[in-house]
Amino acid sequence: KLCGYLNKLGIKGPIKTWKSRWFFYDENKCQLLYYRTAQDVNPLGTIDLSSASLDCKLENGEGIFEIRTPNRVFTLKAISKQAMMYWLQQLQMRRWEFCDAQTRFPVGSSQLFVCSLAFVFWFIFNVDVVDSEDFLPPVKTPTEAVGLKAAYLPAPQTSTALQNISLKHPWTEIQNTVYNICGSKQLWGNNGNVFNFDEFQEHPENRDEEQETEMEAGCAGAYYCSDMRTEPRLNWARRAKWRNSGSSGLAEELHRERSPVDKVGVLQQQILTLTEEVKSQKELVKLLHKALEAAQQEKRVSSMYLTAAEDKDRLELVRHKVRQIADLSSRLEGLEKEKKELEQTLILKESHIQELKDHVQLLMEKNHAKQQVIMALTEQMARELSDPLQESNTITVETLYKQQEEIEHLKDDIDAYKTQNQFLNSEIHQVTRLWTGVAENEKALLMKCACLQAQNCKMESKYLMVLRKLQEAVPLLPSSHAELVRNLIQEALQWDVKEEAEEELAFELTSTLYSSSEYDEYGFMTVPEYEVEDWKLLAKIQALEIKSNNLRSQEVVEKPLRDRWNSVGELSPSAELKSLIRSGIPVEHRQRVWGWIVSRHCSHPPDHYQRLLRQSESTEHPACRQIELDLPRTLTNNKHFSSPTSPFIPKLRRVLLAFSWHNPAIGYCQGLNRLAAIALLVLEDEASAFWCLVHIVENLMPADYYSNTLITSQVDQRVFKDFLSEKLPRLTAHFEQYRIDVSLITFNWFLVAFVDSLVSDILLRVWDAFLYEGTKVIFRYALAIFKYNEEEILRIHDNVEIYQYLRFFTRMIVDGRKLMNIAFNDLNPFPMKLLRNRRTMHREEMETELCELEQIKAAYVKEKAEQGP
Repeated sequence: KLCGYLNKLGIKGPIKTWKSRWFFYDENKCQLLYYRTAQDVNPLGTIDLSSASLDCKLENGEGIFEIRTPNRVFTLKAISKQAMMYWLQQLQMRRWEFCDAQTRFPVGSSQLFVCSLAFVFWFIFNVDVVDSEDFLPPVKTPTEAVGLKAAYLPAPQTSTALQNISLKHPWTEIQNTVYNICGSKQLWGNNGNVFNFDEFQEHPENRDEEQETEMEAGCAGAYYCSDMRTEPRLNWARRAKWRNSGSSGLAEELHRERSPVDKVGVLQQQILTLTEEVKSQKELVKLLHKALEAAQQEKRVSSMYLTAAEDKDRLELVRHKVRQIADLSSRLEGLEKEKKELEQTLILKESHIQELKDHVQLLMEKNHAKQQVIMALTEQMARELSDPLQESNTITVETLYKQQEEIEHLKDDIDAYKTQNQFLNSEIHQVTRLWTGVAENEKALLMKCACLQAQNCKMESKYLMVLRKLQEAVPLLPSSHAELVRNLIQEALQWDVKEEAEEELAFELTSTLYSSSEYDEYGFMTVPEYEVEDWKLLAKIQALEIKSNNLRSQEVVEKPLRDRWNSVGELSPSAELKSLIRSGIPVEHRQRVWGWIVSRHCSHPPDHYQRLLRQSESTEHPACRQIELDLPRTLTNNKHFSSPTSPFIPKLRRVLLAFSWHNPAIGYCQGLNRLAAIALLVLEDEASAFWCLVHIVENLMPADYYSNTLITSQVDQRVFKDFLSEKLPRLTAHFEQYRIDVSLITFNWFLVAFVDSLVSDILLRVWDAFLYEGTKVIFRYALAIFKYNEEEILRIHDNVEIYQYLRFFTRMIVDGRKLMNIAFNDLNPFPMKLLRNRRTMHREEMETELCELEQIKAAYVKEKAEQGP
């Protein structure tokens, strides 16, 4: 226990007096309680240390230090400088421990948020503190003035008997005096000596048990708090027995306490204890009632929904859920208000830190001024020693003695200033740690806000899905209900307009965690504009789900992946690099990695691209007209190609014309414009995009893939049907049952590598692996797309509806991680050798079929020629 006698400066107008007080530190409340003597029951006052600052000033005198609270300054004096430094160090250390325990963050609703926040605070408050010897060496405990043993020593006496009595607290003085008199009489009656501890010396083994009982019963009221002080141990044992005895022990205690004052005190304490216990039990019963009512209400709602016989009743329940969603939105607003209040608190703390810094600066200036005074005194002494008016140049013994005494005083002052500076440095270090903790707390609050917004996005997505299901059932509903559903859908589609201001504020706070722009990093629209109302609703749901998935995977997947990419130095082919590329290349590394992949497979003759451009300017290519027709139809959902005046349009034209001269066998084929556009968006440089297009057409794709007959492209469709029947037999049987030709959908996938089919984020991840591994990646992802939506397709039993679904179902894939796991992990791998064998087999079959077709065509032409006109 930190306790002991200190002198406290009391001020009564112009009169200042020192009064001896017994000080005791309460670690539960971080307060310093002071009494007139160690045997008093009630304190004369308390000093709150949680927001106090400590300081020792040289000009106040030896052993004097100050405790500054927001309301008052307490001046205390220890018996020696060593005792003063011990008190300062102990109070500082215990205040830090209390602040450490109080700044633990409360448990929240989000599991991820609690885990990440617990780690942040563990890191802040468990980092090894800078060794205290760097600032101030630890002071040994002065046992003669501090600790429990000091309680049994006589209190320091003042010059006057009444000087030590506190006139500000007369009632406390009377209670303490009565208690001491009654206790003294009982002790004198038993042993004749107040300080008799024979009972505890005879039974030392019971001492620890009684102290443990006192600590367990502590913090129940003022009576219990007084037991934590160092009062006579006989009273400790008696009170511990009284608490453990219950109602039967109370009668014995009242019987032993012969003083009526003691009886009344014991009864009052018992009444207070029972009253507090009854209050706590009532609060617990109220909480249990509330929980039970909430559970019963939820059960009734579920029962009503299950037993509802008409759609009208179920629609009413859906409205009830809509109101619950509105209530959740209001709760989110409340949390945002709470966050604003915390930000204001942070601003106040920062201002407080600035005040402390100003105070430190003031102390440094004061120290500098004192040093200047010392230098001035030294110069004055030197001038006096060299004064020509002196009668003799010799210094008398008396003058030398005085100067030596002044020098000793100055040395003592320097030591005191060094000690003060070391103590203030330790305070500055602690303030810096607190400021760092506040910054980490702000970051954790931003993460919590992002998690809450992700949950809100998921609720909006589910709400829109319910509305869409209701829209499908509109023909079966009465006209009034159908009109209500249409209004709800229209209102849901206009949420972004109504809540634009609120979303802008939330997005600004969390802009470092995710992007909520209308366009992504490469200019693709996050929510495409569709003319059909159903497609608008699907696009809205898709955007919300993509935002939710990105927020959920931000810390778990994306951040570790970015760290791994940041640690990659010079690129070289390896299994680890292959795994990283399959997981997706971050935006900041994609341009560098794509350029490295292209440069590995394509030789770059100097000025080759520029020569091709000069050739296209001098001579018009036959494919020039077709290129001009396809330019406005390239990536219409991208802002860089949607306008005819965009600077990317001329770049794309030059790249396509250069390629048409570079490869005259192909020239230009529809689909090359979209491949070149993706290369331009990522690589930005025209020459790099040109060589990327060359790498795709000449290295990755088989020969004749973009020829006039597109024979190899048709061969790949037959190979894909073989793989589809092997990997997904149920889906293949379903297509055969309703006569669905999947090549009508997948042919464009293979020709342009999923451009305009997948959302931009997933598309670029597919291209990452496609550029590095080749066309087998297209087969893997095509199978994965059907596997991803297999159950949805199997539920459709109409060939027209199946075709309509296959037209846009790739746009509804929002979880890129799940699609990647299906493509590379869930599906059994097929090696490149198997793919080549299947291509060779189907190419021979197709060439045979084409020869037969040519023979039939020639025979028909010959027959028509023989028949004549």
